[in-house]
Amino acid sequence: MDHRLPVGKLEPEFLARLLGGLHIDDPRVIVGPGIGRDVTVLEWGGGDRYLVAKTDPITFATDEIGHYAVAVNANDVATSGGVPLWFLATLLLPDEQSDEALVRMIFDQIDRACRELGIALVGGHTEVTYDLDRPILVGFMLGEVPKDGLITSEGAQVGDRILLTKRVAVEGSSIAARECTERLIARGVEPDAIARAQGFLHDPGISVLREARAAVQAGDVHAMHDPTEGGVATGLHELAAASGNGVAVRLADIPIFPETQALCAALELEPLGLIASGSLLLAVAPADAERIADAIRAEGIDCAEIGEVVEANEGVTLLGDGGPTELPRYDQDEIAKLF
Repeated sequence: MDHRLPVGKLEPEFLARLLGGLHIDDPRVIVGPGIGRDVTVLEWGGGDRYLVAKTDPITFATDEIGHYAVAVNANDVATSGGVPLWFLATLLLPDEQSDEALVRMIFDQIDRACRELGIALVGGHTEVTYDLDRPILVGFMLGEVPKDGLITSEGAQVGDRILLTKRVAVEGSSIAARECTERLIARGVEPDAIARAQGFLHDPGISVLREARAAVQAGDVHAMHDPTEGGVATGLHELAAASGNGVAVRLADIPIFPETQALCAALELEPLGLIASGSLLLAVAPADAERIADAIRAEGIDCAEIGEVVEANEGVTLLGDGGPTELPRYDQDEIAKLF
């Protein structure tokens, strides 16, 4: 009998088998489904631009769910070098817990987030359904990218420097602080630290549009990836899998907010495996690494060089004082432990 699947992303090996059985004969599909791929890219009327499409659900967060949905879907379009333009949303609401005020609040969040990013809400579906204990919002984002500006996660090359923007687990820190406030206080985390982590949703924020735009304007970006479920660690594994290479990152160079360290210690979570929207992973040409990092910093956004792309046979490793060790992969996000 097949084993029951755990909460979180499907195991990459299983997903790869599923995707390997697909047959896509349409030549207009420029980038189709694959491990580590953030978006689908389609021929768009024969002009000089491609259509970029992305769908992602919000299943963990309940507070400001509309903001999360717009931002995380827009992020993936940005990793292609494109501009997110049109958003559709499917909102599933729990029966016996939903009222008009809840629906208006979520719609207002979606509308506000779209306006802030220059995106139009163009459609979707809303219903109250049974056997849910919280709202679930599935977003679908469309955008455009110039054909000569398309960036894919497959593009990382051996020798590329790996950059990380902001710090580890921006989104996960905000969710944990918002959903577990009383638990964190009871375990000794300072209220001010909890409040700051709650605010990570907006400052430094979970959108990566500005840093993605600054990076592609500053130098030779070979790949960008938006680490989400499974955290930065899983995002690095996905970047390696998509490009067919290995990755070596330096533990001491991976930046973590003090607030994230405090709440992860209190909740027994691993920061590198905590949902990480708000960070952007970039594989960039070595000669351009410092210029790209400086351009991102000029936007007021932290950026650190954390490692490099290596040969596939070197694997995905974490370099620390004790030498290289295998970087863990978190198929189940650490945030799932809280729910």
